[in-house]
Amino acid sequence: MKPTIQFKRNTRSVFFHITTQCNLKCKHCYIDPVQHGSEALPIETIMKWLDLLKKENTDLVLLGGEPTLHPELHSAIKYARSIGYRSITVDTNGYLFGHILDKVSTNDVDFFSFSLDGPDASINDTIRGKGAFEHCIQGIHAARKKGFSVSLIYTVSAMNIHALRMMPSLITPLNIQKFFIQIIGIRGKSAHLDHNRTLQVTYQDWMTHVPSVVREVADLGISVTYPKVFLEPEETFECAGRVSDQFFVFPNGRVYQCPLCEDYPIHSYRIVDNRLIPMPPINESQLFHLDIPEGCVMNKLVQPGNISYDENGHPSHRIACCLLKSSVEKI
Repeated sequence: MKPTIQFKRNTRSVFFHITTQCNLKCKHCYIDPVQHGSEALPIETIMKWLDLLKKENTDLVLLGGEPTLHPELHSAIKYARSIGYRSITVDTNGYLFGHILDKVSTNDVDFFSFSLDGPDASINDTIRGKGAFEHCIQGIHAARKKGFSVSLIYTVSAMNIHALRMMPSLITPLNIQKFFIQIIGIRGKSAHLDHNRTLQVTYQDWMTHVPSVVREVADLGISVTYPKVFLEPEETFECAGRVSDQFFVFPNGRVYQCPLCEDYPIHSYRIVDNRLIPMPPINESQLFHLDIPEGCVMNKLVQPGNISYDENGHPSHRIACCLLKSSVEKI
């Protein structure tokens, strides 16, 4: 199987938002033009930043906004391949603008990763917008027909966790190679919804729905990657900011290491004159080294709604780092 993003210890990954423009208005979109910029980067800048961020064994995800809206996405992909990124993934909502499937080959792209948040239009389109389900399914079929490897991302929230159990029957005929389960981050639009707390998933709901679906999809021969979310008492908390290199790059030059920080100007780095400049304290990197009973510091600060406490004031479960994930490989 082709390589893709790993989400593990001792890995290096670049999540490059080449544009913040998008054709959809998803309820859980995390893009904020004030914090991230509203422009699409020129290809010359993209190429320079790809050079800057690339080291040995670096995985690359190109995303937006919707990256296929960028007229030079194909050039960015080909350049990244030419300079030796270990894997190249394109995250897309499935509309596949710009005839991108005709402009790149299976040698250029390791995965097209499609976002689908429900097993049917009634659920998915309530979250992502009318027509999104149909276009995503059509996009997956088009990519597979041309021989591209395809993965599917399902972002779990209280809006759709009940429907996760229906995904195995949907994805079987789609012939995907990887299934990613993500948990909603209370950031961007979801942080400003009047009832944003209702989007978060409880320990009971997570354990009721997710592990069984992971096993069922793996039994289909599809690799599954999913976040741990809730740590058991014997498990050690680890922050990806301590044990791996993750860079979330935005068009305005901000570079974050933790996606939960992206609503705030506390980014670790900024790209200035094609140099990666560390930001002065206090920024997110100082927070990664704090040890608290709740586990993830950023979760405690920005989305504490998924933390519960016992009668003695101790957290019932520590929250794991959202970037360090478990994988069940194809069997």
